Amino acid sequence: MLALLASLIGGALATTLGALPVLVVGRLSARTSNAMLAFAAGVMLAATIFSLLLPGLALAEPMLGGRKAGALGVIVAMAAGGLAMAAIHWLLPHEHFAKGLEGPEHSRIGRVWLFVAAIAVHNFPEGLSMGVGAASGDASIGLGVTLGIGLQNLPEGLAVAMSLAGLGYRRLHALGVAALTGVIEVAGGLLGAGLLTISHALLPGALAFAAGTMLFVISDEVIPETHRAGFGDTATAALFVGFGLMFFLDVALG
Repeated sequence: MLALLASLIGGALATTLGALPVLVVGRLSARTSNAMLAFAAGVMLAATIFSLLLPGLALAEPMLGGRKAGALGVIVAMAAGGLAMAAIHWLLPHEHFAKGLEGPEHSRIGRVWLFVAAIAVHNFPEGLSMGVGAASGDASIGLGVTLGIGLQNLPEGLAVAMSLAGLGYRRLHALGVAALTGVIEVAGGLLGAGLLTISHALLPGALAFAAGTMLFVISDEVIPETHRAGFGDTATAALFVGFGLMFFLDVALG
């Protein structure tokens, strides 16, 4: 229930709220859109480190018999998460706004659904992270991950909706698609919580696995997307702002 609540608030609700201005906002410049996504990337990166990897390491150390063994275990689980995302990325046809078409044969799939698939590849790991964090039994982990992902979903939801509107989709349609991508995170959250019902001993590995999926998305999807339009300086500054804000919130939350 905590995982469901966290993924509903941090995923579906935050994304939909972030996308709502598409109904009244005219158009976002490429620089502004890139900055919003880069801010989201900074928040995601900080949440990955401070709310997933470091808590995972703290839990893995006593289980694996030391700091070095714990670190190696976290690295293996993190790599497994990245490889899982790479496999999904390779097998699922999808289209990015700037990067274009990727994956296997896609000629029979409508373009809007290719966009949804691309965002699903992006959002599912976020839901997984919220589910694992919420079901961990540690309120600071659950709150930190949910807050971080919810915070970055606000600008991300608007950027997605505005991008779809810019491609000619009706604004209400663009809002609906953006909201749907947030709902995808609920499925990820339930899966993350489901992993821990097998055994709570899986928690350190689950946190590190979720971190690996997030790192893949940040490196392969979000950051490259923010540098394709030639506004890398603004994107880099926005990433620092997002990372710094999430770092401060993590410290403030203890």
